[in-house]
Amino acid sequence: MQTGWRVGSLFNIPLFIDNSWFFIVLFITLSRGSDPMRVELLGTGGAWAVGLVYALMLFGSVLLHELGHSLVAQSQGITVNSIKLFLFGGVASIERESSTPGGAFKVAAAGPAVSIALFVLLTVLSGTNSLPPVANGLVREVAQVNLVLALFNLLPGLPLDGGQIFKAAVWKATNSRTEGVRWAAKSGQVVGYSGLALGLVAFLSTGDLFAALWPVLIGLFILRNAGAYNRMNTLQEQIGKLKAADATIRDFRVLDANMSLRQFADEYLLEDKKAAPVYFASSDGRYRGMVTIEDLRQVERSEWEYRNLHSIARPLLEIPHVSENTSLTDAIQMLEEKGISRLTVLTPADSVAGTIDRGDIVRAVARALKLPITEPVIEKIKQEGVYPAGLQLGAIVQSIEKA
Repeated sequence: MQTGWRVGSLFNIPLFIDNSWFFIVLFITLSRGSDPMRVELLGTGGAWAVGLVYALMLFGSVLLHELGHSLVAQSQGITVNSIKLFLFGGVASIERESSTPGGAFKVAAAGPAVSIALFVLLTVLSGTNSLPPVANGLVREVAQVNLVLALFNLLPGLPLDGGQIFKAAVWKATNSRTEGVRWAAKSGQVVGYSGLALGLVAFLSTGDLFAALWPVLIGLFILRNAGAYNRMNTLQEQIGKLKAADATIRDFRVLDANMSLRQFADEYLLEDKKAAPVYFASSDGRYRGMVTIEDLRQVERSEWEYRNLHSIARPLLEIPHVSENTSLTDAIQMLEEKGISRLTVLTPADSVAGTIDRGDIVRAVARALKLPITEPVIEKIKQEGVYPAGLQLGAIVQSIEKA
């Protein structure tokens, strides 16, 4: 769920402002507005007004930077969910990644390209001296900020644009998106630690805590996000190795297909307090199909005495199913695309191997990654049919590289 204040949309892309944005705009306004030279020239109110305009122009540049990413993504048929401005700049929330390294490179490079273009345009504008001195100085400052924004974002480490470009390059060279993310995340950690070191050096050399604060905050921000990319990459890599068989459980009952609907209702739906959630009908050594309570309810009760399970059983190949060798990512996608709670897993001979639901999938992933997810949590997932907040597998598999 998107948080923050929605302030409109651009090119059908919702625009949000985080609460932290107001803090940084106020901070920039006050710091710029308290410049003694500006106060002497324009007065206190005028200096603060210039500070506010500078802050808005700065974030306008950030917005255009993110819009560059977004429009290139849209040109590739990718949905852009939102653009959000916050403390450290902005972020475009893109539904999925480009399917090729070339496409990923174009999306990543678009933002810095916009910033460099703004630097050139604003520099040319300020060089014409056609604006009043105060406005001309403001335009020149914003031009320089756009150059810094472009160069900073081109540092080769995730989550920066340069990291995305580096990832695309490694992806292209190795033909593996996973390797691209791994190397770009490691590079991002180097950039993050460099920011911490720069802040320490700034503090030791100048004693100015404020001068050291920003490199440290930015370094921590990059470290946190690079680590998140690394963890997500590991998760995607492990999920990509799993098969449907790894999550399959045999939590079902096989019943005689010749059993009457009345007997089925009386013996299994009414008296069996620990009834299995799935029933299959079988006769002559063959599965005839799945039997569901919903299908039973479609039959008039007056017919239950002489109609049997075979008459309402749904053939195995006509119900949502996967084979044991189907990748777990495909099983997850099928659950999400069809909006269903469970899949039947079939053997190579089209016999029933078991079933899979979201709880079973989370259990298999937790086992592979040694995650501390308890059985009560698994049971809750099975009952609610929803992945836990920190493990949204439906969204995660969308960006897993397909073999």
